Amino acid sequence: MSADGESVDEAGWDVEPEDEIASVVEALGHQQKRWREAAGLSAADFGEAIGYGEDQVRKVERGARIPRPEYLDAADRVLGANGFISAMKEEMAKARYPKKVRELAKLEERAVELCLYSTQSIHGLLQTKEHAQALFEMRRPAYPHNEVERGVVGRMARQSVFERTPAPELSFVQEEATLRRPIGGTMVRRRQLERLLEVGQLRNVEIQVMPIDCMEHAGIDGGIELLKFGDGTAVGRSEGAFNGRPVSEPKQTRILELRYGIIRAQALTPRDSLAFIEQLLGET
Repeated sequence: MSADGESVDEAGWDVEPEDEIASVVEALGHQQKRWREAAGLSAADFGEAIGYGEDQVRKVERGARIPRPEYLDAADRVLGANGFISAMKEEMAKARYPKKVRELAKLEERAVELCLYSTQSIHGLLQTKEHAQALFEMRRPAYPHNEVERGVVGRMARQSVFERTPAPELSFVQEEATLRRPIGGTMVRRRQLERLLEVGQLRNVEIQVMPIDCMEHAGIDGGIELLKFGDGTAVGRSEGAFNGRPVSEPKQTRILELRYGIIRAQALTPRDSLAFIEQLLGET
């Protein structure tokens, strides 16, 4: 569980498939090659017809690159695939996410309640694309371009949790320091604060701020993520409990739930927290 990328030709192409999803990418590439050859087109001619280079076409055909939606639509049109290639857009989009992000997204899609306390950065579900980009780019050792892009794409995709029906209950507690740190610069920070205010207005979302001057703090050992499911089960993780590993045993998740509840009680109320965030926005 997580607490928290160029030239036109390079953008979005330096993404390699990983793990079990690679077989899907390879199958699509092989099918495209068969259709291209049946149409009597060389890889160079096909690439010119769809607006991509020969090298990119060959990488897709051997399953070494995950094609973007616009590539799939162009290939479908030129090869007369009657929608077969275009229909793979959803699968290729999922393939762009890191495996751990796909696994986390599956859990978040099932959860009916999410309790999320972040200490070092704004939680990924609340981040703007620009904020997430800045975070990935500042990692050391530096991430290669493809890892930055993959990370940002995956993080933004997880935010579909806000569009779910029925909507889950989401509770966030953010350390004040995470709101004051100018990640990405002033304008990125302003947009990030605006995003928090937008999300905080949703009926199923509560955002609270843990002030720096809080004298007692139940979250001093680190962040917490607790996801509860409709069947009464839960899974959680905390940096300061159970060696930081995910847990699902009821007696363990109850400890995380208890700690999270105390953290919420010590933090500013949701109403006061939004007022505080609005004040910070006015100061930027």
